[in-house]
Amino acid sequence: MAFMSLSNYLQIVERAWNSQDGSKVALFISLRHDHACYANYHVENPEGLVERFLPGPIDELVILHLKCLHALSKMDYMGAYQIQSNLIQSFTKILQMQKEENWSLPIMYTVCLDLRLLAQKAEKSRVGINEKPGEILEKAAECLMGCFRVCAADNRSSEEDTKRIGMLALVNQLFKVYFRINKLHLCKPLIRAIQSSPFNESFSLSQQITYKYFVGRKAMFDSDYKKADEYLTYAFENCHKLSKKNKRLILIYLVPVKMLLGYVPSKSVLEKYDVIQFWELVQAVSCGNLKAFDELMEIHESFFIECGIYLIVEKLKIIAYRNLFRKVYLILNTHQIPVEALQTALVHLGQSDVDLDETECIVGNLIYEGKIKGYISHQHRKIVVSKQNPFPPLTTLV
Repeated sequence: MAFMSLSNYLQIVERAWNSQDGSKVALFISLRHDHACYANYHVENPEGLVERFLPGPIDELVILHLKCLHALSKMDYMGAYQIQSNLIQSFTKILQMQKEENWSLPIMYTVCLDLRLLAQKAEKSRVGINEKPGEILEKAAECLMGCFRVCAADNRSSEEDTKRIGMLALVNQLFKVYFRINKLHLCKPLIRAIQSSPFNESFSLSQQITYKYFVGRKAMFDSDYKKADEYLTYAFENCHKLSKKNKRLILIYLVPVKMLLGYVPSKSVLEKYDVIQFWELVQAVSCGNLKAFDELMEIHESFFIECGIYLIVEKLKIIAYRNLFRKVYLILNTHQIPVEALQTALVHLGQSDVDLDETECIVGNLIYEGKIKGYISHQHRKIVVSKQNPFPPLTTLV
C-alpha cells in the first residue's frame, strides 16, 4: 500500500462504510493490513480528527483501531488486547443493530481474528507475571461469543442476508482458543449449533476444512476414532495440495487415528509431508517389537507431547501386542496358544513386569477390540483363536 495521509485514510473508510462495503472497511481496520505499519496511523488520541471525518458508529471503531496501533507500536500487547476487546464489544452492538443486513460480516471476521492473535501475544508477554495461564485467551473467547450469539440469533431464512452464515468462522476462532487453553468441553455446544444449521452448504470450503480438522481432533481425544478418521480424512483430502504445512498438521493427528483403526501409513506419505517421526514407530508396531516401540516413544517424546498426541500414540502399543502375538501363533502353529508362551515373548522384548494375569488382560482387550478372533480359556490358561482369519489383517495406506 502506498503511503496515505490519515485524512485520506479516513475519507476512504467513510466511503466504504456508506456504500456498505464490508470487505473494504475490514481491510482498513485490520491490524495485519499494510497501513498498520505506518507511524502516522499510530495515534494515541485520535478522537478529534476521526470525529471530523467519520459519522457514528464507525467513528468509534476507527478510534479504537488507531489507539490499538499506537499501543502495538509501543509493544504494549496487553494494552492493545484490551483496546481490541473494547472494539469487539462496540462492533457487537453495531452487528446487533443491523437487523436486516449482514454486509458487515467481513469486518467481524477481521476484528475477531485480530483479537485472538493479540490475546496470544498478550499471554506470552505476561509470562512470569502473577496471571492465570490462559486467562486472557479465555476472556477473548467471551468477546467472540458475543458476536457468535448475535449471528446465531438471526432467524432470517435467506442466506443472502442472514448473519448465521458467519457462525462457522467464529466457531473456528473459538476452537483455536479452546484447544490452546485445553477447554475442549466448551466445543460441544458450538458443534451442536453448526450441525443444526440449515446453512451448512453455504460455508466456504476453507472454513469447513478448519472445522472438520478441529472436530476430528476432539473426536480423537474422545476416543471416537471412526468419527476422527472421517473428519480428519475430509480435512486432509480437501486441503489444497499446495498447503503442505496444513496437510502435515492434519496428518500428525490422522496417522495415529488410522493406525488405531488398523491401517498402516506408507513411508512415502510420511516422507512427503515431513512426519517421518512416525515411520520407525510404524515399523516397530508392525513387527510387534515392543522394546523398539518403548525406545522410540522416549526418543520422540517431546514431539508427541508438543503436538498433544503422546497418550494417543501410546495406545498404538495395543497394535504392537497384536502383531507380536500373531508371530507367536505362527511359530507355534496351533489354535490353542498357551498364555505362558505369550508372556515369554513379552518378557523377551523388555516387558519384564508383565505376569500371566496381565498377559491375559492384554489378550482380552485385543479380542474385545476385534484385533484377535477367539476367546480365553482361563481354566487351561490358553488363548483359543479362530481357525479362520484369527488375526484380521491391517491395511496399508498408499
